[in-house]
Amino acid sequence: MTAEKPTSQPVEEVWTVKRILDWTTDYLARQGSAAPRLDSEILLAHARQCQRIELYTQYESRLTDGERAIMRDLVQRRAKAEPVAYLVGFREFFSLAFEVTPDVLIPRPETEMLVVNVLERAKGQTGLNVLDLGTGSGCIAVSIAANHPNMNVVAVDISPRALDVARRNSERHGVDDRIQFLEGDLFEPLTSKRTFDFIVSNPPYVAEGDLGTLPEDVRLHEPHSALLAGGKGLDVLQRLIHQAPGFLNPSGWLLVEIASEQAQDVVSEFAATGFSGVECEKDLSGQIRCVRGRKT
Repeated sequence: MTAEKPTSQPVEEVWTVKRILDWTTDYLARQGSAAPRLDSEILLAHARQCQRIELYTQYESRLTDGERAIMRDLVQRRAKAEPVAYLVGFREFFSLAFEVTPDVLIPRPETEMLVVNVLERAKGQTGLNVLDLGTGSGCIAVSIAANHPNMNVVAVDISPRALDVARRNSERHGVDDRIQFLEGDLFEPLTSKRTFDFIVSNPPYVAEGDLGTLPEDVRLHEPHSALLAGGKGLDVLQRLIHQAPGFLNPSGWLLVEIASEQAQDVVSEFAATGFSGVECEKDLSGQIRCVRGRKT
């Protein structure tokens, strides 16, 4: 009698950290992610509730069913261009973790130039006052206060929901006692005509006609009110520059973030408004990103 062959059993798929990272990286790359490996690591660390660096020592660890379900949902949403920062609820800026929601612009590395500029010019000084216009997540205001213990900051935003996020970030980093949050359009809530040593801003500066050229995750998910500023993207910048001298102390600084193609127009606005020592600074990609000038 011939022995019957044993029935083959299906092999259970084993989803380890390494396997899911490799699969997700390949999948997100095909979906158009600009940084698929980084996206995959951030999402998986969030799903496993661990630090991203810990994944490198957990390559052979199996995901639980719950972790796989969370990761599956995150990857599906990322594939539809939802920003990673909104998916995990935070973004690192100036070596600090900031809560972000769809109510605020996601902090970007080039904006750190504004913080560096203020801190360099404030070094060794005490009792200085800073005004951050369009604070959003509060990343500029909080980073300045966290890195200069003798700096007082006023942070303004037109969006009450953005201010809620900024307040929470100030509390998270222990600087809420040195930041005052005001709701309004640019200088509008400063009815007392207070003056400052620094006015700093990453205002809306995208031309409305350029909206379609923005990356899909920015165009579809980040708040347009924090991005768009008229036909040339200069509507907010022009108002800000023209009004700034009235709120600056003698020799006070105005520092703004811009798009590189706006540099000539913005420098002209600074000069026409009476600022001296007007300079542009390039970001790491070689694009002009910051313009600064001093009140004469």
